Amino acid sequence: MSWHALELRIIDPLTLTPDVDPAAVPPPSSSGRARRWLVQYPRAIPLVIFLALAAITALSVFAIESNARARERAQMREHAQGVAAALDRSGGGFTSYLRAGAALFASVEEVSPATFDSFVRALKLNTEYSGAEGIGWIPVMEARDLPAFLSRTRASQPAYPDIFPAPTSSTGRVAPVAMFAPETAVNRRALGYDMYSDPARAAAMAEAELTLRPAASGRIILLQETSGTAPAFAIYMPVFRDAGSGERRLKGFVYTPFRAREFLDAAIDRQGQGRFGVRLYDGEVSTGHLLVADSIADAAKETVAQEVVIADRKLMLVIESANVQVLSPLSMVTLVFGLALASLLMLLVRLLTQQAFEDQARLAFFEEQHSIRNSLTRELNHRVKNTLANVLSILSLTRRRASGLDDFADSLEGRIRALSATHDLLTVTDWGTTPIRAVIEAELQHFRVALGDAILLEGPDLELAPNDALSFGLAVHELATNAAKYGALSVPGGKVRIRWQKGDDPAAETAWAEVEWQETGGPPVPGQRRRGFGTELIEKVVAHELRQPVTLDFDPAGVRCVLRVPVRRPADFRIREREADRRVRKP
Repeated sequence: MSWHALELRIIDPLTLTPDVDPAAVPPPSSSGRARRWLVQYPRAIPLVIFLALAAITALSVFAIESNARARERAQMREHAQGVAAALDRSGGGFTSYLRAGAALFASVEEVSPATFDSFVRALKLNTEYSGAEGIGWIPVMEARDLPAFLSRTRASQPAYPDIFPAPTSSTGRVAPVAMFAPETAVNRRALGYDMYSDPARAAAMAEAELTLRPAASGRIILLQETSGTAPAFAIYMPVFRDAGSGERRLKGFVYTPFRAREFLDAAIDRQGQGRFGVRLYDGEVSTGHLLVADSIADAAKETVAQEVVIADRKLMLVIESANVQVLSPLSMVTLVFGLALASLLMLLVRLLTQQAFEDQARLAFFEEQHSIRNSLTRELNHRVKNTLANVLSILSLTRRRASGLDDFADSLEGRIRALSATHDLLTVTDWGTTPIRAVIEAELQHFRVALGDAILLEGPDLELAPNDALSFGLAVHELATNAAKYGALSVPGGKVRIRWQKGDDPAAETAWAEVEWQETGGPPVPGQRRRGFGTELIEKVVAHELRQPVTLDFDPAGVRCVLRVPVRRPADFRIREREADRRVRKP
């Protein structure tokens, strides 16, 4: 049986994988896709989750704040309606007084101080919480009738002043204040004031005369009625007298002046002072029409307008809120909780991403180890097969050439030891490249210990592949054994010189180490000799394994042998690295 016919196959159960139909492989699950996304986008996925939760938190805060703003506006509208109702009650109450006074004064020939006082006492006026100055009587006459009016009035009121502003030659009708209650030092300043001299008052009186209803004036200043310059307005109710034949003639006006500040404050006090500011405008909302303002300290952010009608005159009530609070407590809690949750989930996803990376690295490491183990298994198969082939060849040739059992055992043991020595050397170098000098020294170690400088080595540093080192070591062993039995090492003074040098063939892109074995000083080599096992081993087995010619010359002066050992590139025999690299590059 030839050594080429023997193949030892070592099977590792862990490397056995059944044939799998690719169509039967299930698609990746959702968890697998999620893990793949975490690995592919390690920074984007945590950021997207954080931004999504932050957006949800922002929408929640926006909804809460929108509801808070809507609730606040509802409270502002409710406050505006309450203040407007209080203003309407104040204005409506004095309007009723004026209507009653107009009915009473129209029924008498002349409004005397006694009649006016009786009317005022019957009303039991309370101006403290309404903003009204009181009630007055204004007769209307032509300018030519003023002397007679002053004469009659001063008869009952000796301190009655002159009419002011003083009428001129072009003055038509005049309407001086004749009486005013309650009678105070401030209110007496209004006596004698011609209401027609002020356009705002005159316009309100003309409207009342035309509509036969109470009419409110625009913004006026009570310079002659009070000591200050606070804005005010007045309500006028016309009084007519029957001139016969169904004709009515204007007799005068019953009127009530209102201080705008006190008028508004009284309404606010009845409604209840809140956190809102209040402004009261005469007609449209503008700076020039502002009557009075109870403003808040900060600039208004939210406003609600409410129309108020006082004696047929439209006023505009504006409620304002500073809204100084940036976020409500519920919004703050929601914002803090949402951002904390988003940060926590981002950190958790980041940890999962790191874990996914580590798992991916472990899988890559396990795949690499699996590839290395498969490569080692195949390499071990190859090494064992080659070794067993060499052993079988040695065994077969030794058996044919042995003269007896002892000779067979000794020869076989020596050759197995030679293989073992080279194996030990390869194990030390982790089955990588082995220096050619180390192979020679390993095979000749016991000879050099015994013979000293009888063996000379000379050559450059060259590295041999594992299989080539085994075959070359076996050849050196056979040559040394032959020299120790029959050649130069068998007698004193004999020497063996081993020299090697590097050669190459540029055309074939190969290199080799040419090793020369030369024996001198030994017994003469006979011309006629029987071919032994060593000769056949070197010329057949070693030459075949090295794939290089072997020259074996039995010169009488000493045996000479020239061998060529390939100096291979590492990529040609480093199966482990080659297989691992191929596995890594595999898509």
